[in-house]
Amino acid sequence: MMKPLLERRYRHFLAILLASLLSLPLIKLRTTYSRSPRAPSNYASIIDKCHALKLPVGPPPTFHERPESDRFATGTPPTLIQNATIWTGEHNGTQVIHGDILLDKGMILHVGKIHPDILQLYGAELEISDAQGKWVSPGVVDLHSHLGDDPSPVLSGASDGNSFKGIAQPWLRSIDGINTHDDSYPLSIAGGLTTALILPGSANAIGGQAYVIKLRKTAERSTSAMILEPPYQINSSSPPSDAYVRWRHIKHACGENPSRAYDGTRMDTFWAFRQSYDKASQLKKKQDDYCSKVDAGQIDNLGEFPDDLQWEALVDVLRGRVKVNTHCYEAVDLDAFVRLSNEFKFPVAAFHHATETYLVPDVLKRAYGGPPVSAVFSGFSRYKRESYRFSAYAGKILTENGLKVVMKSDHSAIDSRYLLHEAQQAYYHGLPENVAIASVTSTPADAMGMGHRIGYVKKGWDADLVIWDSHPLALGATPIQVFIDGIAQLEDRAISEKSHKLQRAPKIPNLDEEARKAVEYEGLPPLAVNASSDYVVFKNVKDVLVRSSSGVGVEKVFSAPQLDSEQAEDFEFGVVVIRNGTPVCIGLYESCTSFISDSESDDSEPTIVDLKGGSISPALMHYGSPLGLQHISSEPSTTDGNVLDPLGSNHIPSILGEGALVRAVDGLLYGSRDALLAYRAGVTTAVTVPQHGSLFFGLGTCFSTGALHKLELGALPQAVTALHTAVSFNGVVSVSTQIAALRRLLLHKGENSIEDALHGAIKEVVAGQIPLVVEAGSADIIATLISLKKEAEAIHGNPIRLTIAGAVESHLLARELAEANVGVVVGPIHPFPDSWENRRILPGPPLTKDTTITKLLDHGVTVGISSVGFSIRAPPGNWNAQNLRLYASWAALDSGGKIVEEQAITMASKNLEILLGVSGKDEDADLVATMGSGLLDPSSRVVSIISPRGGKVDLL
Repeated sequence: MMKPLLERRYRHFLAILLASLLSLPLIKLRTTYSRSPRAPSNYASIIDKCHALKLPVGPPPTFHERPESDRFATGTPPTLIQNATIWTGEHNGTQVIHGDILLDKGMILHVGKIHPDILQLYGAELEISDAQGKWVSPGVVDLHSHLGDDPSPVLSGASDGNSFKGIAQPWLRSIDGINTHDDSYPLSIAGGLTTALILPGSANAIGGQAYVIKLRKTAERSTSAMILEPPYQINSSSPPSDAYVRWRHIKHACGENPSRAYDGTRMDTFWAFRQSYDKASQLKKKQDDYCSKVDAGQIDNLGEFPDDLQWEALVDVLRGRVKVNTHCYEAVDLDAFVRLSNEFKFPVAAFHHATETYLVPDVLKRAYGGPPVSAVFSGFSRYKRESYRFSAYAGKILTENGLKVVMKSDHSAIDSRYLLHEAQQAYYHGLPENVAIASVTSTPADAMGMGHRIGYVKKGWDADLVIWDSHPLALGATPIQVFIDGIAQLEDRAISEKSHKLQRAPKIPNLDEEARKAVEYEGLPPLAVNASSDYVVFKNVKDVLVRSSSGVGVEKVFSAPQLDSEQAEDFEFGVVVIRNGTPVCIGLYESCTSFISDSESDDSEPTIVDLKGGSISPALMHYGSPLGLQHISSEPSTTDGNVLDPLGSNHIPSILGEGALVRAVDGLLYGSRDALLAYRAGVTTAVTVPQHGSLFFGLGTCFSTGALHKLELGALPQAVTALHTAVSFNGVVSVSTQIAALRRLLLHKGENSIEDALHGAIKEVVAGQIPLVVEAGSADIIATLISLKKEAEAIHGNPIRLTIAGAVESHLLARELAEANVGVVVGPIHPFPDSWENRRILPGPPLTKDTTITKLLDHGVTVGISSVGFSIRAPPGNWNAQNLRLYASWAALDSGGKIVEEQAITMASKNLEILLGVSGKDEDADLVATMGSGLLDPSSRVVSIISPRGGKVDLL
């Protein structure tokens, strides 16, 4: 590296000498003294700086000839992964090979068939891992994360994601706030995540510089040791003498976030952009003019190299050396930012969140330097206006328009442990298989400028790999082992064998029409029911599951004979005949002929629905978010609003009385997109409770997610369900005070008690007539509630129906909950230590064999499943309601065979009704018809809702 540097300085020395000689006259009559150009004392440094402006960005051509990785940890043993099905990322993600992978020196040394002579060189030190034909992929890569700079659990002073010191601050650096003690790191690794781009927050138009990290612990235990290819600016303000410079990254944001943070508008935000880039442009011109003089040898009065530490990062943006990552949702912002990129001539690496990019693909194609990738969510949406026109088909549409798609977590908005699930959901909505896997591996690696070393399984690339227990796009795919820099990350793994069919990608139906409508209606296609019928015959039905005759759980009452593929082609499965919303015959065609009327016996003709090997199952119930009480959670005009905190500083108005009790039924808002999408996904009812911030008392309600108003037939199965409250370490009112309030209500006895709404509900609770549902996560709080239940029962002489909702730490009290006959609604099914009171989680496979659900079931606790999903810091999302069937299926997959299909459906339907106080006849409960497979199979489609209460079948 020194030779080019010396040659540069030698050439400049000759230039100065020549300039001095040329300044002498050819003929001199007398001695003349003239001053030669005088080089500044730091001229060598100036030469280096000017030379560095011309260095190319990215790896040198010889990068893959390196003998070992710069991240190699001495002592890491070489590893051979044998007998693997390898997704390499090559050929646009379509290359899959079967063979071996040799890892050494932190790198991939060989892929495919490896000659035995090579392996013999390692002798006994070679560690061998037999993949047994299972899938191996590159490590999962997250293009948008706040790991470390927004660490978990949340504690005072720990969050370093946003600065509110100015709307444009390109000089800030996320590396200065990345905490090495975030509890998320090992959990995210357990999901296959190996690399993440850590961005500043989105409160600023320019929030600061971002850095790529690898998640593994290092011997140094520092943030700096986690950085992948650190740019020279981390440790020095002087450029390197190398033949290339490394990529830098920066975070921009437009739209609501910076407008809200700085009490401005979109016009203010984009003026901040233009003003900042104008400063950077002027500085760049000064540097270029300065270095032109240096190159020409014009060094007299040269002065200092023009630089500004606050704006140098934006100058590098203009030089094409910085990956610009921009938080941008709506078409108005996307268009404005594309114009900005062309005005100041800099490329954009990615639009993040990018809700409406699928509606404006041509706008992206106009961006300077080529279209940015769209880094999107698979379902997290409608939480604010900017995300309202979200479409689950965005990835499919963008890909068909020749644009790149990345699935990202925005951890901790979504738990990055389940980033692969984002790719799975996008695949279920039409994103091609190769593109879906690439969306969390090679595509984000390329977008962050690291595709030369991560995101692919290739010789010379970093040894970041995941061995999966099933196909990466199969629901619940879990790492068997994760390698980062060739180092195995999972110890004491809890792995269970999965069905062979899960080694194949699920079959997905044609979704062209759904994608077309998404664009036609600009993200808001009609969701109301297409048609209904009171006489329907379902044919080619493989399975039928119904509420059991005993009144508890779900049972399978029909299952077609198991046939091989050749027989199945000519075989018709069972039929189900529906009259006025009620099944009148279930079985093989011959046994139901008398129930299928013909033109001679009945004037009506049945609607025939071919399920193509699908199933009919009990419908599911949603609980866990304010579904039915809001359309857009952050828009007050679209929500019912929060109830008043009886222990808070805002006293309840006297007009409400001392014991005011809010009923969720009075605030119901029907016809939200989230509710209608849930209905179309087989979640036909929901229990919702008044919205609240901390302690509250309110009555839940059960409503139909498919109804358009409260007076519609079947719209309100049960107006009042249970009494709800919440106890938490909220930092405002002590837990002991919250428990004291609850104790006073539960333990009071006598005829002179205040006859108000709250005490009336409490009387029903202590009489065992309705459940008391308490939201609580901490095992300490749950233990206190169990004791309080026993106290109240001793005084009143009646068993109290207590349900704990959320219950993240309930696994610690599984035996005690069962003995006290306390039920639990688990939510989310995959817990996360977001707060101190929820830190003692049972993470499940591959870290623990048991999950919270299996632990509770093993002790006989009645368990229900919430639809909360994986959003961590964001409020529980209504958008998750439509995914309940996936969560139920995933809970079964995580159980290692302990939970079968009937149990999973029971936890998401009948058990929820029991625990949340919903009564009714089992024969009146809705049924769901799915095409192609069962309700819990993500490849199936919900095509009909069978409603005995409504006396009809809705055809979707």
